[in-house]
Amino acid sequence: MPFSALENLLHRSAEEDTGDPGEVTLTLTATPEEIFDVLCDGWCYGLWVVGASHIRDVDAGWPAAGARIHHGVGPWPLTLHDTTEVLAVERPRLLELRARTWPFGAAWVRLELRPVGEGRTEIRMAERVSGGPAKVLPGAVQDLMIAPRNRESLRRLADIVVGRRPGGRHEEVDEPRGPR
Repeated sequence: MPFSALENLLHRSAEEDTGDPGEVTLTLTATPEEIFDVLCDGWCYGLWVVGASHIRDVDAGWPAAGARIHHGVGPWPLTLHDTTEVLAVERPRLLELRARTWPFGAAWVRLELRPVGEGRTEIRMAERVSGGPAKVLPGAVQDLMIAPRNRESLRRLADIVVGRRPGGRHEEVDEPRGPR
């Protein structure tokens, strides 16, 4: 991105920011149920969420509303301990989370699963900073920081889904799309 474009994003006022979360999407040959089964396995969270480095515990009711994953973020020995909590769940189409990494902040994350043809599902992942120092950044700037990480998270999630099936192949996964 040219410097002038980045400078324009940084100088955008809070009033101009719609607050709409940036989304990334990925389509793969899998049912919403297959994908949701991975999301329901809280012990897999550290395998697909970029930045989560260690799962310490998963509440027994995961992914019921209010249930939490207790995780570490960052490389050892600088790992910070915090939690991710389920805000809403509608199996097999929606999981909404609050991911915390204090003292840096918190984020609201939504994962939506939509069938898009026989045996194919589109995963939409949206995220917006909901607390901490980065909350003052305009949404477009947040998207620049968050979208690459979320594209990689969706790639990892898709690899787990496909890899769980006998004979699963990477060709069943499209490239993620979203803000660059």
